[in-house]
Amino acid sequence: MPVNADFQGRSYPPSGPYAVTAADIAAFASAVGSDDPVHHDPEVARGAGYADVIAPPTFAVTIAQRCDAEYVKDPESGIDYSRVVHGEQRFVHHRPITAGDEILGELTVDSIRSAGGHSMITTRTELTAGGEPVCTSTSTIVVRGGEDA
Repeated sequence: MPVNADFQGRSYPPSGPYAVTAADIAAFASAVGSDDPVHHDPEVARGAGYADVIAPPTFAVTIAQRCDAEYVKDPESGIDYSRVVHGEQRFVHHRPITAGDEILGELTVDSIRSAGGHSMITTRTELTAGGEPVCTSTSTIVVRGGEDA
């Protein structure tokens, strides 16, 4: 079953909330090699003007990909996850993700196009907390065509 191009423009209802903890932030920061104390020490983060520790900018992908999964797992999308390659990820941050946030994510399938027998899909996830924008995450995946592509 090919990727269903009719999904272009489709938005999914908000998913979540996804609770963000200081432990999640510290673990992610350590995994990406960030020893900046604003990711690990609440007192340092508060001294810098934040309510608690803040996440490294790429932490948003941990939430955005949970939202993307709703689309990818939709049986009518035509996506065979075993053929997916991550192509690109971009973020526009409206404010830092902070420990204690309860994040909601709303996914929109911005574009689906064919290129060389493969499907290029761009999704946009709007992350909010308390009704306020936190981050816009844009992802492009490539669904590799079949062996006859």
